[in-house]
Amino acid sequence: MVTEIIFLAICVVSLGGLLFILTKKLPVLSSLPQNGTSGIRKHHFIINIETKIKGVANFFEKQIFLHKLLSWIKVITLKVETRVDATLHKIRKKAQQKAAK
Repeated sequence: MVTEIIFLAICVVSLGGLLFILTKKLPVLSSLPQNGTSGIRKHHFIINIETKIKGVANFFEKQIFLHKLLSWIKVITLKVETRVDATLHKIRKKAQQKAAK
């Protein structure tokens, strides 16, 4: 019972302190810019990094990587298929020559 009263008193005092600090800082908070920028101009190094990150994000967003990967797989598959076809053609030709002898 006593511990509950102590915890309740701590919570009430903490909430009161929070409200006191908030009311003191409310004018300062309302004077901050609404869009989140502080008005400080960014350095060209940071701007370059941001553009590179946006480019990489755009690369993955448009699925260019997936397109290139699938195109490469398609080319490799066609090359393998062509080799298998040529090998089968040679085997069939040899089998016909043996059958004719």
